[in-house]
Amino acid sequence: MNLKGIHHVSAITADAERNYKFYTDFLGMRLVKKTVNQDAPSMYHLFYADEKGNPGTDLTFFEIDRAGHTYYGNQSISTTSLRVKDDQALDYWKKRFEDNDIAHDSIQLRMGRKTIAFRDHEEQRLMLVSDETNSGVASGTPWNRSSVPVEYGIQGLGPVYLSVQDLPATEKVLTEVLGFSEAGSYDQFKVFSTGEGGTGAEVHLEELPDAPREKPGRGSVHHVAFRVEDEEELKKWHEKIQAAGFPNSGLVDRYYFKSLYFRESNHILFELATDGPGFATDEDVESLGETLALPPFLEDKREEIEQDLKPLNTKK
Repeated sequence: MNLKGIHHVSAITADAERNYKFYTDFLGMRLVKKTVNQDAPSMYHLFYADEKGNPGTDLTFFEIDRAGHTYYGNQSISTTSLRVKDDQALDYWKKRFEDNDIAHDSIQLRMGRKTIAFRDHEEQRLMLVSDETNSGVASGTPWNRSSVPVEYGIQGLGPVYLSVQDLPATEKVLTEVLGFSEAGSYDQFKVFSTGEGGTGAEVHLEELPDAPREKPGRGSVHHVAFRVEDEEELKKWHEKIQAAGFPNSGLVDRYYFKSLYFRESNHILFELATDGPGFATDEDVESLGETLALPPFLEDKREEIEQDLKPLNTKK
């Protein structure tokens, strides 16, 4: 068994419409699925990804319209990074941030790669990472109908950053339970890698023992998911996580993939998710994300669900 890399990251927004405009119109990602939180169908669940919604490219958002401010701290997924093709793409984005008054930092070197950190309108902590020197898990393909030129487009998810109170505890889960290996270090971060490695398969871990525990709200991250080949392998992971003594969700059918959730020692929620069957299960690839998609077990509640949701026009 070998986790293949990062599958998706799920975050919180208080405004689906403004979120949609930022991640599609400004960042140029494609909305590949407009659906609902299956555990609370009165809220949107929006999936942004590459041209086909390939695993490893999905940044998703739950809309919680009353979500308050996030008070940052440890025990958190502190930054989500997104891959771009090369260093030249970072120069393009730096100018795009400046031209549009998007809060951002200078271009910095992290783990030998150029990066630029920025924030969205809800203070979601994001980072672009250059794949100029990357070797490892393959990237996705930027959407060719985006407002961003394909050569500068977002190709998928990069390293996920975790801030914890007790680093050895999370390191033990990553290495002894999930099979990650230590790949290096820089500044205050230890880096762990899985599968083929590279930007699409890393966790960057920092210890902040004296920081308060993060109070999540809009602009925070709910969980990170790692890629599993298929359901048979996911069942084996379930056995391993059970044997390690972690309370967990058991296998959950999300329709577009199968999942397993557990919370590690520093209270960060991990998900393992299968690569398939994928987002074209119930929509044509050409029209992904244009209408409200519901899994079969919620279809008989469509009228009630649609009445609870604010209209969100996502047709391009």
